[in-house]
Amino acid sequence: MTTALLSTTYFGPVQWYQKLYRYDSVLIEHYETFPKQTYRNRCLIATTQGVQALTVPVCHAADLSTSHQRISDHGNWRHLHWQALQSAYGESPFFEYYEDDIRPFFMENNWERLVDYNDAICQKMCELIDIHPNISATTEYSPSTIHDFREVINPKHPGDDAEFQPRPYYQVYQQKHGFLPNLSILDLLFNMGPESIFYL
Repeated sequence: MTTALLSTTYFGPVQWYQKLYRYDSVLIEHYETFPKQTYRNRCLIATTQGVQALTVPVCHAADLSTSHQRISDHGNWRHLHWQALQSAYGESPFFEYYEDDIRPFFMENNWERLVDYNDAICQKMCELIDIHPNISATTEYSPSTIHDFREVINPKHPGDDAEFQPRPYYQVYQQKHGFLPNLSILDLLFNMGPESIFYL
């Protein structure tokens, strides 16, 4: 039985969801020291201008572990993120189909902690893609393991991952920018709908 060790993610990339689908079980790290500029609180989407990062602002706690990071309401970010998704994917084949499932994550303030918000997003995305991973959270900082992807799946400095070879799928702005690999799972879902599972 193989277990992947992953960081928490905000609408994580296709590569992250591939691990959920392919591993027997997944352990989500909650007790690392929270690093900035990672998928833990940002996702990448395709827009008419190219790749855009959407970042959830956090209130850095005295305890720097990821589990203690609280979501900030600074800057009306929920509204801005939803607007960005509408603008980027409003013309995609499946945006209207999934819109009502995704909108609540930007219209409701039900989550204080980033990890709880990300966990709720993950549950919904797995439901929509129709995958059923065995997921649990760490109860203390987990040392590195053979299938440790916490730093491998990184927007700024991705590590080597022989298991992940991005396969092209239809994207709204593909004629303008070419295929943009490993964007947020939302990009795959809005463009490919029920076929998303075949790209994991």
